[in-house]
Amino acid sequence: MATLTGARAAANFPVSSYAGGGVLQCAYGSYTLAANPTAADIIQFCKVPAGAVVVGGNFRGEDIDTGTEALDIDIGWTADPDGFGNFGVLTGDVTTDSKPEVSILYPLNGTLKSGPVTFTAETTIIGTVNVAANAGGTGVLWVTVFYVVP
Repeated sequence: MATLTGARAAANFPVSSYAGGGVLQCAYGSYTLAANPTAADIIQFCKVPAGAVVVGGNFRGEDIDTGTEALDIDIGWTADPDGFGNFGVLTGDVTTDSKPEVSILYPLNGTLKSGPVTFTAETTIIGTVNVAANAGGTGVLWVTVFYVVP
């Protein structure tokens, strides 16, 4: 198990400051997998500030698992590693009308299906690798988080 930290999740990366009540803000981050991740690896993508009320977002990237897909990554935070999505096996296959090109594209959901999620402290948004890629396993993954600070 390893912790892989993207630039926008680094300890010294500044978290967005308060932009005014109700103004939609965005936290985003990427990580380039130079090697196939292993089960239990944690990918730190980005941070949201204390008081952030997350209203949506997405998880996207290249189709990094070739052949028979096995790659399984959940998106959440330390206290709830799949809080924004337990996506199962990440297939990069084309889905007619919703994803017309080969890639990974999933809306954040999980706890969001019951409404916005509020964070009282600065929080790092993570991906937890459950199963490594069958073949390949290298490429860029992104997380985008939309939030407001009331």
